[in-house]
Amino acid sequence: MGWRKKRAPRKFYGRQNAQAGQKTPAAAGKKGIKRYCGLLWVMPSFLGVLLFYLLPYGDVVRRSFLGAVDNRFVGLENYRTVFGNTAFWLAVKNTLCFTAVCIPVLILLALGCAAILFRSRYGGLIKSAFLMPMALPAVSVALMWRLLFHSQGLLNQWLTHLGIVGSDWMNTGQAFWVLVFSYIWKNLGYDIVLWMAGLAGISEHIYEAARVDGAGEWQCFVKITLPNLKPSLYTITVLSFLNSFKVFRESYLVAGDYPHESIYMMQHLFNNWFRGYSFDKMAAAAVLESIVLLLLILMLQKAWDKKGDGIRYAP
Repeated sequence: MGWRKKRAPRKFYGRQNAQAGQKTPAAAGKKGIKRYCGLLWVMPSFLGVLLFYLLPYGDVVRRSFLGAVDNRFVGLENYRTVFGNTAFWLAVKNTLCFTAVCIPVLILLALGCAAILFRSRYGGLIKSAFLMPMALPAVSVALMWRLLFHSQGLLNQWLTHLGIVGSDWMNTGQAFWVLVFSYIWKNLGYDIVLWMAGLAGISEHIYEAARVDGAGEWQCFVKITLPNLKPSLYTITVLSFLNSFKVFRESYLVAGDYPHESIYMMQHLFNNWFRGYSFDKMAAAAVLESIVLLLLILMLQKAWDKKGDGIRYAP
């Protein structure tokens, strides 16, 4: 037999490195891409928030320490001016009263309607009808309120036919309750849809097991439905709280710049300061309001986290 030259053994770097627990350059590159893939997906949204929220908010914070005309640094003078303004405290009082009245009524009323409609055969159709107020333009809604609640409007005419003396609804203390009715009427359908989404996420097997144990409808609602709706309750509460600060449009279009003092809200105050070029006071008040809103939302979240999640059914 002839002599053959021995070949050098092939070097399988990928297999040897894999057996040794080392990563090949290709695997390391893929892991690096996966690591930054999530960041690339989030980057467009982050840039939008940075451009349209964080930077403008930072500019508002900066303006709150400057003068309105000369942009001179004045320290906390703008905040002292805001705290000493009687119109500011009136707007704060009315806004807090409006929120304290509207949110519990809206949440409970929407929950009751959602529980009834969820079992109804025509719940989807009725739910769509409840959403109609949100689709109506604010100007149309304001015109309807003006025609209905004016001193010589439709409501007073109907009351006259019934032998009841009407009232100047928008120029008395009853304007507050008109605004409450407007807010609930417009946001009721939205909250009903959110409650029904939460109800749809509860398994029917839990109710069947409870009924086998002898639980009635009220026990099922209290012991099963309500505990499982806690995540929805937090979301609906926060959204309703934020929407309560958007009633300015209807109130402004119906009653003007200076409505009855019972419905003089924070938005009226900001609008009047804006028209008077009081950007320093407006910036300071906006920073204070944003801090209060953030603290309230964080307190709500902490309260919900302490309660815990899960089903708490006891027959």
